[in-house]
Amino acid sequence: MNRTRVVVIGAGVVGAACARELTLAGFDVLVLDRGRPAGGTTSHGEGNLLVSDKEPGPELVLARLSARLWPEAVADLRDPRTEFDAKGGIVVATTDAGGRALTAFAEAQAAAGVRVEPLSAAELAVAEPAVTREVTVAVRYPEDAQVQPAGAALALLGAALARGARLRVDTEVIGARVTGGRVTGVRVPGEVLDADVVVNAAGPWAGEVSTRLGAPIAVRPRRGEVLVTTPMPGVVRHKVYDADYVGAVGSGDGELQTSAVVESTRGGTVLIGSSRRRVGFDDALRPDVLSAIAATALRLFPSLADVAVMRAYGGFRPYVDDHLPVLGEDPRLAGLWHATGHEGAGIGLSVGTARLVRELLTGATPSMPVGEFTVDRPAVLAA
Repeated sequence: MNRTRVVVIGAGVVGAACARELTLAGFDVLVLDRGRPAGGTTSHGEGNLLVSDKEPGPELVLARLSARLWPEAVADLRDPRTEFDAKGGIVVATTDAGGRALTAFAEAQAAAGVRVEPLSAAELAVAEPAVTREVTVAVRYPEDAQVQPAGAALALLGAALARGARLRVDTEVIGARVTGGRVTGVRVPGEVLDADVVVNAAGPWAGEVSTRLGAPIAVRPRRGEVLVTTPMPGVVRHKVYDADYVGAVGSGDGELQTSAVVESTRGGTVLIGSSRRRVGFDDALRPDVLSAIAATALRLFPSLADVAVMRAYGGFRPYVDDHLPVLGEDPRLAGLWHATGHEGAGIGLSVGTARLVRELLTGATPSMPVGEFTVDRPAVLAA
């Protein structure tokens, strides 16, 4: 059995997925988190497992790998906390220009192997009775799914712990021990923890962690907010979003951007998003942002106008300028690996990312090419 000592920094969904995969491969795994498991970005997400919002390229390939692995992981975990729901997603356009753009986008995805189902007005009305009738184009994506993000992360972490992984909470990494150009441990208050391999899965804090470890990467926080309604089961049946969402995801603009994203949870509440803005780690909820989110959602679902909003929350996404994850060993410091930079797609991409980390660490042939995710690309090493 491989008893290589691996310290995974971060007990969010990516760190938890990495811990599970590495314990399955026989590694001796210690997971560290400066707070509590799933207490950061993971608990502030919507739990989306999407292929529909990714243009053809490496991130879509990773999303399709993850879409294949998620049902396998859920079956293996047998943990109801995951709340896995293969409900599919529907993307709509409400203008002629948006319709042309969505049609072209969907055709390109179909050519890349994504299951795409154009919907007529009548079919859309059956699939989503409450959605606006002011729709020019609608496309269903059967491969889209959803999990309860914190529950899924805890299930993944629990599986790793059951196989011998260890967890330390309220433990902040403050530095690295480096011997001969290789990381041999991580420094935490009062001690050094031995490690043969360190995996930086700290999400939006990965940039700060990497600096402390001596190999900085340009991962920064990008904030988003979500509104949560009182329970209204059956009103929204899929994840439904406006075609503008894809443009917001791919934009690098630091100013506020909003697009309509509406979906229900298993408990019947409706999640309404989304926003994107770069404000550092300022966690203040701004009424103007929440109002802008609500306004965009009402264009898709006018009937939500009279629904009570129960709460609102916000979180930070790990943002990289070229919008691609950072995955692999750091060429500047042997033994340091990064698994971050997924921005708002971390829940969905976590299991695929973890599988690739396992394959690369064990010398197995990766399930997909990883050259676009390397640490030594300009967007990651930018000052």
